[in-house]
Amino acid sequence: MQAIVKAVQAADLGLNPAEDGELIRVPIPPLTEERRHEIVKRCSKVAEEVKVSIRNIRRDAKETLQKKEKDKEISEDDMHRAQKEIQKLTDEHIRQVDETFKAKEKEILEV
Repeated sequence: MQAIVKAVQAADLGLNPAEDGELIRVPIPPLTEERRHEIVKRCSKVAEEVKVSIRNIRRDAKETLQKKEKDKEISEDDMHRAQKEIQKLTDEHIRQVDETFKAKEKEILEV
């Protein structure tokens, strides 16, 4: 139970769990406009972290392609084709993250 309480506190959600032996109570504060903006800000941060992760995956994939091309495992044309496909997938996933964030932001700010 202590591990759960500590995990909720460490998650930095603005919640203060209380343990009473058999139960863990997590009082959730009312959603004021200020609190809604804090949540949106946190969601924005998470969305940006996801986009950075996607870009890191793209970078790793491009490095792998360049290494394969250097080692003559694939042709230069194949490498360029694959890089275009990787960029296309990256753009699509970043677009999905942006759309999801915008929808969630609208949902959170809606009173």
